[in-house]
Amino acid sequence: MIRMNSSNLRVRRATLDDISQLAALWNAMKLPADALSKRVTEFQIAETPEGVLAGALGMEIAQKQGRIHSESFKDFALADQVRPMLWERIRAVATNHGLLRLWTQERAPFWNHCGLMKAEPDVLQKMPASWQGQKAEWLTLKLRDDLETAVASVDKEFAMFMESEKQRTARAFQQAKILKVIATLIALAVFVIVIIGAFMIFKHGGLPRR
Repeated sequence: MIRMNSSNLRVRRATLDDISQLAALWNAMKLPADALSKRVTEFQIAETPEGVLAGALGMEIAQKQGRIHSESFKDFALADQVRPMLWERIRAVATNHGLLRLWTQERAPFWNHCGLMKAEPDVLQKMPASWQGQKAEWLTLKLRDDLETAVASVDKEFAMFMESEKQRTARAFQQAKILKVIATLIALAVFVIVIIGAFMIFKHGGLPRR
């Protein structure tokens, strides 16, 4: 029996040298070892001073979001000790990568205690497309707001506002041109009437004398 406690376990990122032990853990958990072996650097592992793997946890990153997956343990009696250590490491990696949200389909109550909650339909729409279509229920945790998206949204709204103002100004100029033409036509009509009136007066002998 491996003697485990928080003082003698070390958590680190997995390397290619860990594949054989990881594959043994994955096979024991009935996980797709061949596929996961190609993604070994996604995994954080907890090991004894002797280099024996006590547990492993993967996190796939896509579009500034992380998918926690494929947790496995040498002995599930040790899971309560190992999970918090792996979770702390996952949070550190998420922070270093500036991730916006975490997702998982792991079912252990531990993940609810960490703040991951059932993803509602409107939140599921924010999930990267490559993870959608999986039938199991998703848990999720928002880490921070997407400031870049917020700025882009503000920029888009400002651009729409400027375009609207541009169109409004163009319409105002067009209306002003029409009014100017109408005013010119009215002035021309008045001028013509005045000329005709003067012509008629002079034609009939000028203004009447008193």
